[in-house]
Amino acid sequence: MTVAKPRTKTRVKTERPKLWKVILLNDDFTLREFVVEVLKAVFRMNESQAYGVMLTAHQKGACVIAVYTQDVADTKAKEATELGKANGFPLYFTTEPEE
Repeated sequence: MTVAKPRTKTRVKTERPKLWKVILLNDDFTLREFVVEVLKAVFRMNESQAYGVMLTAHQKGACVIAVYTQDVADTKAKEATELGKANGFPLYFTTEPEE
């Protein structure tokens, strides 16, 4: 007599990478036009999107710009901050994990 064993397959569930927010922090020195240009260049926004984000950061102190995987978020935040520094502005972007 043969006993048939049920075959079990183990499936590896790949977890989606955690997402990180890129946040623009307002300062009183960086020109609004410059912030708009950086948002367009680094985050591929159009003029009205970039202006809206800049205005929100200006009025509220900070604005979430976009959500990416951690490495992309860190790279874009660093690139945008460096653009400010290179042009003599204290423009600052930071990242934090999305809840």
